Amino acid sequence: MKGLIFTVFMAMFFSVLGQNSWTRNTSPDYRTLIQHLKKLDQQSERIMLLNMGPSDVPGLPIYLCVLNPAKDSISTILKAQRGTTLLFNNAIHPGEPDGINACLIYTENYLKLDSVNPMDPLVAFIPAYNVGGMLNRSATSRANQNGPLEYGFRGNAQNLDLNRDFTKMDSENARTFDTIFHALKPDIFVDNHVSNGADYQYTLTYISSLRERIAPSLRKLMYGSMLPQLTQDLKAAKWDLFPYVETVKEIPDSGIYQFNDLPRYAMGYASLFNTLSFTVETHMLKPFPNRVRATHDFMQSLIAWSVKNSRVIESVRENAHEWEGSQSYFNYNFQRSTVYDSILFKGFKAIVDTNEITGLGHLKYDQKQPYQKMIPFYKTYNAMDSVAIPKFYIIRGQETRIIEQLKANGILMDELKTEKKLMVYAQVVKSFDAISKPYEGHYMHVNKEIKRQKMWFTFQAGDVIIPTNQNGSLFLHSVLQPEAEDSNFTWNFFDSYLQEKEYFSNYVFVDKIRALLKSQPELKQEFEAKKASDAEFAASEWQQLYFLYQHSPYFEPSYMMLPVFELK
Repeated sequence: MKGLIFTVFMAMFFSVLGQNSWTRNTSPDYRTLIQHLKKLDQQSERIMLLNMGPSDVPGLPIYLCVLNPAKDSISTILKAQRGTTLLFNNAIHPGEPDGINACLIYTENYLKLDSVNPMDPLVAFIPAYNVGGMLNRSATSRANQNGPLEYGFRGNAQNLDLNRDFTKMDSENARTFDTIFHALKPDIFVDNHVSNGADYQYTLTYISSLRERIAPSLRKLMYGSMLPQLTQDLKAAKWDLFPYVETVKEIPDSGIYQFNDLPRYAMGYASLFNTLSFTVETHMLKPFPNRVRATHDFMQSLIAWSVKNSRVIESVRENAHEWEGSQSYFNYNFQRSTVYDSILFKGFKAIVDTNEITGLGHLKYDQKQPYQKMIPFYKTYNAMDSVAIPKFYIIRGQETRIIEQLKANGILMDELKTEKKLMVYAQVVKSFDAISKPYEGHYMHVNKEIKRQKMWFTFQAGDVIIPTNQNGSLFLHSVLQPEAEDSNFTWNFFDSYLQEKEYFSNYVFVDKIRALLKSQPELKQEFEAKKASDAEFAASEWQQLYFLYQHSPYFEPSYMMLPVFELK
């Protein structure tokens, strides 16, 4: 019966799609979009529109639209957590509105069905995630894009790219997204986008999770079953589903490689919670109505696949949670391998023409010269680094922002009620570099060297202890292991700990040196050896005194020590 309903469902979609107003070269603004969905919510029990929390614009919330809901919002959330759930995110970049129209088409046709199976997966979508960007409408901010007539802007009201904000959480949007994501606990997540870059024949491309970063059970399902079936289904709908075209050099002929979905990105964040995650990237130069249709058909095919495979999805994700908890090491710094496969690519010939304005050669793609040929596809990554996973993390209580972020992401923790002395490993920064220009509001730290220093430390009431054997531990390690690409340290949240607060005066400290060297003969030996081997050091009074100061009881022990400790 379920299969019959879905067959009728798909037939209806194809029959009415061309008549829908959302298939034209226009996309609604924020207020029009929300008013329309509120109207649908009032008209049918099959849809529920929920205010999930604030956005970056005061007074304008982020909404969640739920199809096939239960009788009320609480029951709907429980249904989502117990059964198969798909979550689609739209307008994280409002200049790329294809997903907005696609979800509206899907919703309106869903509401026209004579009947639906209440046991089918729950489908939810965020109509407009970047509210501030939705309000900043124009026809010019996407210079490389073919429609619609007007659209929003990439940056939010704070000029943040929200698709870089899922671990640092600078925006209200990210905090509301956490509420949505952890309320639904989606099995499948899709972030809808439009590409930039090379020209080629495909309308519909996708990004999927790095094979090496996700659990084996998820990898087997996604790459062994899910993507092959979606590719076949979409082929029947006249779409070639192709990996996102990230070129090795300037043009696709050089080869393409799998995008590294770091935790800062929406789908990279979702995959940390063992969610099957995708980014849909339609091609910028294809007409807007075609891109909408392709986005819609991907959505439809994915939901159809989920109906047939709901039990498998639930089982595979449970296995993934078990795998996550069984790991002894956390892998990070994934780098593209030099090993590659070949993939059939449908492109356009790249030629160098003379620009009539500059008089210089410039690249262009000749759509009158399409081709099909095999090109290199680099889809293998290797983790270049790993770190042993502790049994617990301990975070100092003054780091309220970090603690609240972890709680918002469902991380379980206990707060110490009394003072407690423990043998722990402190995270001590030995060296780092900072980027020269701000990136998304931060001077990120790179080239980090961290030492784990074993020591007794007295923790205070209000400090929190966090077990690592819990769901969400991949997120936990990603933000608390300082070397990781999107850790709190990387995003320079702990910079106050990287500055000395006390110093010494040469004329005072020099009088303490005799006693220091007399009491520590091994230090005197090291000091003399350094003078003998380092001419600059031997010629500098400051360097010599500072070296001795660092090795004295007067040097502050908290310098370069992060407020995160590991208990093994």
